[in-house]
Formats: sequence, C-alpha cells, structure tokens
Amino acid sequence: MNKLILAVGSKRGPKLSAVTEALGAFSSVLAPNTQFEVVGVEVESGVGHTPALREELMRGARQRAEALLQLARKNGDAWRYFIGLEGGLDVVQEGASVEGMQWRTALKQYGRRRVFLESWAYVTDGVRGHYGRSGGIELPEALVREVLENGVELSVAIDKFAGAVGIRDAQGAWGVLSNNFITRQEAFRVAVIAAFAPFYNEKMYRAAAAAANSF
Repeated sequence: MNKLILAVGSKRGPKLSAVTEALGAFSSVLAPNTQFEVVGVEVESGVGHTPALREELMRGARQRAEALLQLARKNGDAWRYFIGLEGGLDVVQEGASVEGMQWRTALKQYGRRRVFLESWAYVTDGVRGHYGRSGGIELPEALVREVLENGVELSVAIDKFAGAVGIRDAQGAWGVLSNNFITRQEAFRVAVIAAFAPFYNEKMYRAAAAAANSF
C-alpha cells in the first residue's frame, strides 16, 4: 500500500486531530488504497498572536504551509501536502466595507462592529494552494475589548472569561462560545475539508474552469 505524508504547521492536539479527522472524510477519494500519516512541525505564522483581520488570518495560514514546504525542500522530507492552520478574529463593521482599512480606523467612521472567531486552512502540494474556512461565531463585546483594546492573547482571555486553564488545547474558544456544540477541532476540520476540495474534487474544479474559459 502506498503511503502519503501530510505535514501540519503545528504540534497542537486540536489541529492535528482536525486534520486526521478530515482525512477520514475524503482520503478514499483523494488517494484510494493509500495509507496516510499526519506529522506536526512547529513553524512561525508570521502574524500576530491573535490576528484581527481576515487577510491576516489567511496570510498566517499560508505562511505556515509555505514554511513547511521550505523545510521539506531543505531537508528532503517526503511530505506530499503542506497544511497551515490559523485561528483568529474577523472584524466587520455593519453597513460599511472596511476592505483595505484597519479596524480601528473603520470603527471611528462607521457603526457597530461585529467580531467573529474564524478558523482558516491553507493547503498546498508545492505547486498550487487553496484556502478553506470554518464558519464564524460572534464574540461578546467584553471579550472583544480584552483582545482588541487591551492586547490580551485570545487563548489567555478565553481562559479568564471561562474561568478555566488550557482551553486552547481542549475545546478552544469555539467550544466555550458555542457551549461545546462546535469545538476548536471541529472548526479546523471543516476548514481543512474545504481547503482540500480542489484536490479531492479536482474533476469538478477543472470542469468549472473549462466552462468559464469557453465563454
């Protein structure tokens, strides 16, 4: 049986388990009759401890995956896919587009802000790469202020908010906010499945591209 290794830019349990669980859903379509192995490697995201813009979340996920790719090329590691996972906040101003604006500037000009916790994935095979995203869950304003105004890392703030320790490596902020209906691992699982779609559903993506080019 063939063996295929996927590298994840983290050693944290929820992230590795999310990738393993996602593989259980699509591995037979991605590469039939193949044994999969997931390895975790700590790499830098290149973004802040709690990204506060969607663009920053996407950049952090991609830079983790690209750091893994560079390591593999340097060390000769036989990794087939490189996965970057990044969680953080997406700040939205109701009734306004804040594209290209910092959230602090937008807040001064427009109405109420809404802040959502999101989990992003970026997957590359070294040639092409694709993003996937979980849904979003809204943060209470008190938690938002602690993170955005006071600069407290989300993992620290959520421990204080919930009166517990080590939530990041358990259910995560997702679990606290959703009463454990959605855990951190589940959010990343969805993001990974979405990011892998152009690989395991390649026929459909190619057909769509061909149809678009025919117009």
